Amino acid sequence: MPKKVSELLLPAAVILKLNSREKSAVIAELTAPLVTAGLVTSEQEFISAIMRRENLESTGIGFGVAIPHARTNAVREAVIAFGRSETGVDFSSLDGKLSHLIFLIAAPEALKREYIWTLAKLSSLLRREEVRNGLLQAGSVDEVYAIIEQYERL
Repeated sequence: MPKKVSELLLPAAVILKLNSREKSAVIAELTAPLVTAGLVTSEQEFISAIMRRENLESTGIGFGVAIPHARTNAVREAVIAFGRSETGVDFSSLDGKLSHLIFLIAAPEALKREYIWTLAKLSSLLRREEVRNGLLQAGSVDEVYAIIEQYERL
């Protein structure tokens, strides 16, 4: 059984105030804690995989949300990083709006099923306005987890 979103989200990779304003810089900022935690073994290889995916199709799903993601052997295990941007980041979203909530999914090449399940589960959670609003207002990492866990159960 694939893990829940809340189990894959790495506390050290929850950034409530992203410094970066440009897509590739935000991806690098969200990748850094995954490298520090030893979950991404090659920062350059992982970021290249994410950017290749971004160039294929936008991961800006609308409603101020982007979910950049990639499967690559530069990742040890499935993990999620989350960043919030006050100014918003241009992820070429389908609705033309900037992304304020950015969830980065990293998974090893072998975990295709878990990766797809995680992407679907996260997309489903973020379609809920109350989840997006809660994440925009969360004042701490614990609040981010509380919101995700509350709606994961529904």
